[in-house]
Amino acid sequence: MAITASMVKELRESTGAGMMDAKRALTETDGDMEAAVDWLRTKGLAKAAKKSGRIAAEGLVGVAVDGGVGVAVEVNSETDFVAKNADFQKMVAGITSAALKVSDIEALKAADLGGKPVETVVSEAIAVIGENMTLRRMVRVAGDSVVSYVHNAAAPDMGKIGVLVAVKGTDNGIAKQIAMHIAATSPASLGEADLDPALIEREKAVLTEQARESGKPEAVIEKMIAGRMAKFFEEVTLLGQKFVMNPDITVAQAAKDAGVEVVGFVRVAVGEGIEKKEEDFAAEVAKTLQGA
Repeated sequence: MAITASMVKELRESTGAGMMDAKRALTETDGDMEAAVDWLRTKGLAKAAKKSGRIAAEGLVGVAVDGGVGVAVEVNSETDFVAKNADFQKMVAGITSAALKVSDIEALKAADLGGKPVETVVSEAIAVIGENMTLRRMVRVAGDSVVSYVHNAAAPDMGKIGVLVAVKGTDNGIAKQIAMHIAATSPASLGEADLDPALIEREKAVLTEQARESGKPEAVIEKMIAGRMAKFFEEVTLLGQKFVMNPDITVAQAAKDAGVEVVGFVRVAVGEGIEKKEEDFAAEVAKTLQGA
């Protein structure tokens, strides 16, 4: 596969690796971007591998809580200008409230909002505002108590990042602190058992290669891998992470000390995983002139 300059640029931006190292990684992996990231990590050449896709889409995340149920809804727009529009925000608030009465995104699209299906309301907003919009996703959590938190709020209960935390037991304020922690650290799962097995295997493969390149005996290598995997679980699972409010204890311990158990959480960031095409400004101008 031909390795292009844009591929090298993308890999450099996502890992912090040098140009030649990025090019070699892509060559060694036949242009497979994910495998190239792992190759660089194995060689110790990746300064920072991004955990998710580039965030490019605009819009808002709305959150709502009713007793022991909480929902978070993402509605995308093409520009941040529309996300700041009062009518758009009113629509997001209405859709989020409607989400409390349904169980999934398809039911939400058909739910009533001012006498019309939510899907129709979004379509009509597109016609009025003149910009494409998408009701992208809805997530729901439940527990004895659910708390919401919005980071970078654009209006009450909506912003760029929405977090919900469900706990078992009587919440005394710890759930809100944990929600703020989640907004900052973006854990991959609640605990080790909830982690994507593919993610675990991928990490283990990288750590195994790193350990074997040390040239140490197999018995030592196995201990190295076990220790590094334990560190990995501590970094990516909510319950294993050091609590930002008190780094001397884990989130699990902080919840236990407060008399509750965290049973679920969601963190929704606007445009997460959506890659927006970016065109060179000079090329865009040239294209416009050609069409004139």
